[in-house]
Amino acid sequence: MTREPDRLYGAIEAGGTKFVCAVGQGGSHILEEAVIPTRDPESTLRDVTDFFRAQSRESGPIESVGVGSFGPLDIDRGSDSFGQILETSKPGWSGVNLVTELESALGARIVIDTDVNCALAGEAKFGAGRGYSDLIYLTVGTGIGGGVMSRGEVVYGNGHPEIGHLFVPKQADDEFEGGCPFHGDQCVEGLASGPAIRQRWGDDSCNLPRDHPAWGLEARYLAMLCHNLFMTTVPERIILGGGVMAQTHLFPLIRENCVDLLNGFGARPGGPPDYETAIVPAALSGNAGILGAFLLAATTPGGFARNA
Repeated sequence: MTREPDRLYGAIEAGGTKFVCAVGQGGSHILEEAVIPTRDPESTLRDVTDFFRAQSRESGPIESVGVGSFGPLDIDRGSDSFGQILETSKPGWSGVNLVTELESALGARIVIDTDVNCALAGEAKFGAGRGYSDLIYLTVGTGIGGGVMSRGEVVYGNGHPEIGHLFVPKQADDEFEGGCPFHGDQCVEGLASGPAIRQRWGDDSCNLPRDHPAWGLEARYLAMLCHNLFMTTVPERIILGGGVMAQTHLFPLIRENCVDLLNGFGARPGGPPDYETAIVPAALSGNAGILGAFLLAATTPGGFARNA
């Protein structure tokens, strides 16, 4: 009997800084990968489609492409603007419909979700979330975003969560005016994202020494975010990824602040969370999003929402 060839899938992690594109057989074996800088939509998407066309000529037709995109993003399949990037701080990208643009250029089925939901799915299956059914994945980098998994299913409402725009109380001695174009210094993204660190301290997070005062403030704001999420969704584990979290000395500071914020309160039947095991770094070294996009490509047309 002739063995049926492995299906060929595409995956895109569409970020504010770069688009990571890959093709693989069944999502388990990556054949080729490319990193494309995020510029204006026309030139960026032209390079993306050129990559997939070249791979299709070389390896065969691509059955479907999973896209994990920055947002806000319309992921309601019943919406007239399904697949469209909504009002965003990324210049030129508001109103761009990734589904229609890529479908018309590639002729393949496009399945789309948020970048953080794809990273959540990747970490849940292959990384720090294995063995857990109630998870949150947070990325702290160019922006702050998050995906929520409850009882093994990615959580949606009338859209997708915008965790980075949750409001947290600003510290009394913090004079920074905030970096969010929508909420200024009111939301956690405006206070603790990578660009907020750069604006506040005049340098990127990777260049600040461990004893810099930035880290105490950063840990406090991220702990407030984690505390609010533990109180509202009661996850077993919060996974923190993104460029800022490459500064691993943040983790014990965040855990210490969470203990302080909890103040002895028991948030679940088994008692308060053990933050040593409940707040952990991502395990996939930045590959969670692209692996999750492969998982998305292999789902039904409804994506994670119908195939969790």
